[in-house]
Amino acid sequence: MFSGCYTALVTPFKGDKVDYEGLERLIEFQIASGVSGILAVGTTGESPTLTWEEHIEVVRFAAEKIKGRCQLIAGTGSNSTEETIKGTEHALHAGVDAVLLVDPYYNGPSSLEIRKEYIAPVAEAFPELQIIPYVIPGRTGTQLLPEDLALLNRQFPNVNTVKEATGNLKNMIRTRECCGEDFTILSGDDDKTFEMITNPDIRASGVISVASNIAPKAVQELTVHCKEGRETDAEKLLSGLRHLFGIVTVKTQEESPFGPVTCRARNPLACKTLMAILGMPGGPCRRPLGKMTKKGLDTVLEAARTVQSDYPEIFAPIADFFDVDIEERLVDETLRSGLIYKEY
Repeated sequence: MFSGCYTALVTPFKGDKVDYEGLERLIEFQIASGVSGILAVGTTGESPTLTWEEHIEVVRFAAEKIKGRCQLIAGTGSNSTEETIKGTEHALHAGVDAVLLVDPYYNGPSSLEIRKEYIAPVAEAFPELQIIPYVIPGRTGTQLLPEDLALLNRQFPNVNTVKEATGNLKNMIRTRECCGEDFTILSGDDDKTFEMITNPDIRASGVISVASNIAPKAVQELTVHCKEGRETDAEKLLSGLRHLFGIVTVKTQEESPFGPVTCRARNPLACKTLMAILGMPGGPCRRPLGKMTKKGLDTVLEAARTVQSDYPEIFAPIADFFDVDIEERLVDETLRSGLIYKEY
């Protein structure tokens, strides 16, 4: 069973290459912080822009370095079933505990097709491996429905968990109704985790988290407090973590030569930008993701400064592990060089 915090780990880059030294340091930081597991090469790990050779090597490298010290999930989903099967076979040989299959994006099959032509073939081909569907209609334009998820669970014992990122509480409640008590629901949205775990009609077991790249100890503790009924303790942690949850995606109003426009810096851009400010290996995002605007960076820095001022224990593990002065780095303007676009 999957329970607790699973970090959707960013993939660090140096220039146009994967930074394996940085990746090892990030893995060690996560394990030292006590997370339940790591998701390698999920969408937060920029899987769409990695070659399959890089994808396979990152999963192999992560498995080698983790060596069973926490659970390892590999993102192997795509909008091609054959490609997904090949990626899953490599992940199995690497020694992962599970694979995460995002709903097929752009070509947008129906829920029936996702069940019959995507999840089922993978689950049947790899009965010894846990298969975790990842439902995120806001990014994929399609959705595996609770009813089809329940049918998969009935047919395949290795489909017993879902990453739920619909943002729709009614859908989550329906998932619990259809899939039963023994089915594992993991939050796919940091800001929904508290509600999903504590809601008696959902009873999620944990989260696959973006913010835990930066605050793994705090997010892990949040899930444990929620699971063990210590809601007061959980709410205290949540009051600080909300500032980080709020910058997973950063929306700003910018001025273009033709008037105001809305700019959305989507995951993992804000996360990687803050990691750079804090002195953690992460590097840039791969194109077509690029940089933040000045307003966007200011939003990120405001959130981070609030956390450091009011909830310093959240960033303390970073300071200790990476040997950095958080307060100093949050006000050092030289660290912003290269992180933002100079003009719209």
